[in-house]
Amino acid sequence: MSDTTQDTPATQPETGPKAGPKAVAPELPDQPPVGPKTALVSIVGRPSAGKSTFLNTASGEQISIVSAVPQTTRNAIRGIVNTSLGQLVFVDTPGLHISDKKLNLRLTKTAEDQIKDSDAILYIIDTTRDHGDEEKLIASLVAPYADKTVIALNKRDSAQSSLKKAQAFLAETFPGFDEKRIVEMSARDDQGVNDVLKALYELAPEAPHLYPEEFYTDQEVDFRISEIIRGEAMNRLDEELPHALYVRIEDMKMASEKKLKVRASLCVERDSQKGIVIGKGAAMIKQIRVASLKKCAEIFPYKVELDLQVKVDKNWRQKDMVLNKILR
Repeated sequence: MSDTTQDTPATQPETGPKAGPKAVAPELPDQPPVGPKTALVSIVGRPSAGKSTFLNTASGEQISIVSAVPQTTRNAIRGIVNTSLGQLVFVDTPGLHISDKKLNLRLTKTAEDQIKDSDAILYIIDTTRDHGDEEKLIASLVAPYADKTVIALNKRDSAQSSLKKAQAFLAETFPGFDEKRIVEMSARDDQGVNDVLKALYELAPEAPHLYPEEFYTDQEVDFRISEIIRGEAMNRLDEELPHALYVRIEDMKMASEKKLKVRASLCVERDSQKGIVIGKGAAMIKQIRVASLKKCAEIFPYKVELDLQVKVDKNWRQKDMVLNKILR
């Protein structure tokens, strides 16, 4: 396994039904037509507030990584919900985080840009945590757009939840906010999610749909596979290490109508981290590969063959060239 880095462009599988470049929901009988409303909705909140869990629950498919590690989402990830009321296109933005590190600054810029450009905002608050400086920062970014915002008080099912504290925080930071657009929910248990959707549809204008009705995400195949691999790695490694890794698709091609071959690299910042990811007797990288293939089998309509290696890209979080590639 080489520890040098190469910028070999990944070959996209051909577009069309054979390759399935976008994620299409399975056909369901007797579905009502999608309604006339359309909105681009930004999901904002602190790291691990439940943004990715909400997106996956609402979309009915895994769109975004769910992990106990904070700040898992790095890109503005789209998930699509089609109902008889219309189409909501959700963007799962990175968890806003106070930090002067280059990666975190770029993540915050991604979220800020998305807030400004969206038709509606879903602000998710974790009711199990105190509402400190990070929460106040997010509230200050959302407040100018309060008239197009729905606020979801998440994790209401948790024993640590304090709805009263969350409501007091909102009364202070969003005085006069319409209570009809404050919804209690548990995204993990699918409680209150439909109420959140209804509140968002109330804000959505009638407009042409942005995507075909059968789509539940607009992610390309290479991005989805890289996120699957990164998610499986993050859920198996220590808390600090996941933020020091990214996945690069080195090569990808359709070997046949029913087989996609992928060569990918899990890139870390230091040689010492490489050994952790590989594991004793290559046990860890094997676990990550097998779990990734299992997840791919659940999502894609063809077999995925995965050649997964570990490489060192020293101090990649400070390199604009790398950040431009992975924060697309």
